[in-house]
Amino acid sequence: MDPRVEKRLGLKQLADKIMSAEEAAALIQDGTVVGMSGFTRAGDAKVVPMALVERAKNEKFQIDVYTGASLGPEVDKHLAEAGVIRKRGPFQGDATIRGLINKGEVSYVDAHLSHNAELVRQGIIGPIKHLIVEAVAITEEGLIIPTNSVGNSPVFAEYAENIIVELNISHPESLIGIHDIYVPGEQGKREPLPITNAEQRIGEIGIRVPAEKIQAIVISEEPDAPSLIVPPDEETQTMANILLDFFRDEIKAGRLTNELMPLQSGVGSVANAVLDGFADSEFENLVVSSEVLQDAVFNLIDAGKVRFAAATSITLTEELQKKVYGNLEAYADKICLRPQEISNHPELIRRLGLISINTALELDIYGNVNSTHVSGTKMMNGIGGSGDFARNARLGIFVTKSYAKGGAISSIVPMVSHVDHTEHDVDVIVTEQGIADLRGLAPKERVPLIIENCAHPDFKEQLWDYYNRAVEKHGSVQTPHLLEEALSWHVSLAENKTMKKETTKA
Repeated sequence: MDPRVEKRLGLKQLADKIMSAEEAAALIQDGTVVGMSGFTRAGDAKVVPMALVERAKNEKFQIDVYTGASLGPEVDKHLAEAGVIRKRGPFQGDATIRGLINKGEVSYVDAHLSHNAELVRQGIIGPIKHLIVEAVAITEEGLIIPTNSVGNSPVFAEYAENIIVELNISHPESLIGIHDIYVPGEQGKREPLPITNAEQRIGEIGIRVPAEKIQAIVISEEPDAPSLIVPPDEETQTMANILLDFFRDEIKAGRLTNELMPLQSGVGSVANAVLDGFADSEFENLVVSSEVLQDAVFNLIDAGKVRFAAATSITLTEELQKKVYGNLEAYADKICLRPQEISNHPELIRRLGLISINTALELDIYGNVNSTHVSGTKMMNGIGGSGDFARNARLGIFVTKSYAKGGAISSIVPMVSHVDHTEHDVDVIVTEQGIADLRGLAPKERVPLIIENCAHPDFKEQLWDYYNRAVEKHGSVQTPHLLEEALSWHVSLAENKTMKKETTKA
């Protein structure tokens, strides 16, 4: 046995379960439900899925794939291209599978990420025939130590009939000890989550499973696919500065201190860039309690701004992967990875008083947010954890650029074409144009703040024209709308490739 494998395999009686990826892939049956580890291109199964791709070249079969969140190309791109995925949930972020979803060739179950564990417990998702989980080690006590994400793996492991472990020896052993695996009991019987600050650890360092459930062990040295976030640009830096000034005003008003409250930042370039803006600020001793730790979090740890960060996944660009995983010991006491049903749990979010920063695709003049569907019909990625956080946070903040497609699209429209976050869950909106603090405001009080502060100048007149005519027609109603025109901007975009009124057909 390879000494590196022997060192990571604490349960020596499992040595006879070691097999090739092809042999493990042959165990997976057509039509079954398969859980896979991974959360946002981190800690995901890799070699067994690629063996399934090879198997699909000679055999027609399909499976339902459930994960923590989006995965790397081995699953969401290559498995989807091979026609292996029949149904996918609860989140994806790959252009290939997105295209197949929007063609109707893959069924997609988009769901709040904190809800999935309960769907497994209730049998809505399942029965799970296999869990394929990436691990850095299996301890003598029978704990599967995940790599750099936890996601839904603990609940999948509990309910799966069989477990296939991808023992990835390319990940550093220093990952052992950073996880905090706590699995709640059944609803109606469980205790409150015993967490009163983000730095507490309440569980075990790995996923405890009966050894007899482990059907196969496949050795892997495949690295994670790097994060696709892009560096901050001038506009995202402007948004960061606007948000920092907002926090300063909150401190002056006595609602926050210089340490703020625990921060949650959604996945993606804009949210990451906004968080990066804290690096050169006066804010310090910050805590992050999020679902994903992106580049910005580790930059802030290095800058001495963040003292602790908890999440369910670490997702980094290639440059940061080398830096962080090459010296993980320097960060190990400052980070913690939990199951996503804990990191995204409403009870925990509300108790800790999180400041939640997530990205919108579009929003309307009353503050409703669409974060998933382009023009109301085409799935982008999914709601992910944004709903978990926004509804329960102390401050639910949404960020977006005010325009898209070179200025042809306004991110602020009369009525969103799909609602993921209602006006009741949206406290603050930030674009590169400015900020709208919507707390405590009636719908008609929100309109001038959103249009004047957040809309792109090219679309302000159009927005005011729509709203003023709606008021003129309906008078003093609570939320004035022209239903016959509310989605006309999206119709114009489909027909004329722009939302700008001057090019709209008569």
